[in-house]
Amino acid sequence: MITDYFVICSGSSDRQVHSVVDEVERVLLERGIKAFHREGEREGHWVLLDYVDFVVHVFLQEDRDYYDLERLWRDAPVVPFEEAQARISAG
Repeated sequence: MITDYFVICSGSSDRQVHSVVDEVERVLLERGIKAFHREGEREGHWVLLDYVDFVVHVFLQEDRDYYDLERLWRDAPVVPFEEAQARISAG
């Protein structure tokens, strides 16, 4: 298994992508959760934050459309964010 969950989102500029990444990291660090691995920060078109149990993908919208991860993983069930958040918080 690769991970339990993917969180996929996008921004309209590389600046917005960085802002989303910064906020995800800030909130999770407040909860004592630190990324195991991160990629793509310098380019700002597709930043990946690997938290082992879940992976956060933050795309520039054009890149999200191009790579279309939702299509690639279409067999996986879609879990509403609130439900996924509750599962992660429960351990």
